[in-house]
Amino acid sequence: MESYPAPKITQLFELEIKRSRFITSVARVEDKPAAKEFIATVRAKYPDANHHCWAIVAGRPNDSYQHDQSDDGEPKGTAGKPMLNVLTHSGLGNTAVVVSRYFGGIKLGAGGLVRAYTQAVSEALAELNTEPTYIREEVTIDLPYTSFDIFEHWLQTKNTSITDKEFSTSVVVTLAVPVSEILELKEKLQQVSGKIIQSSFK
Repeated sequence: MESYPAPKITQLFELEIKRSRFITSVARVEDKPAAKEFIATVRAKYPDANHHCWAIVAGRPNDSYQHDQSDDGEPKGTAGKPMLNVLTHSGLGNTAVVVSRYFGGIKLGAGGLVRAYTQAVSEALAELNTEPTYIREEVTIDLPYTSFDIFEHWLQTKNTSITDKEFSTSVVVTLAVPVSEILELKEKLQQVSGKIIQSSFK
């Protein structure tokens, strides 16, 4: 996996089922703390909603450590779990979904709730504006001063970004490198007499 889709902007979607309103809020989040902040923001925006059920994939889609969900008072397994199931099967990463429910007076039953929360998230994600998020690895390289300007200019044409620079007898640069550009980076370093001194990729 070189990249995965993530929400481009925060979006709202609304659905009514048997007089209950389901307002789905979807946003890009960079990690679990940011996801919890977004959930709190939605709670504050709809303080009179009966439930704020949520599901998150707060990092890469295949990183289960970044997955979490909550029924927020709905019967166990009827909201957060089906929401997370839709989210994980969508392939999205860095995504938080909150469904705020205003109870309309008609009970939906356990099966009806599962279908309702599944539909609320499915329809929202079907209309979601997304953009690619590139999986990046951290790489630290050592460059001679004579090569640094050439290398930095070359980086402007890439998705690789500089996260840190240290100037001493040479230039030590830390990069966030998309996995798709790692091989090209190695080839460029050979041309400019640079070398990798630390990396998180194999």
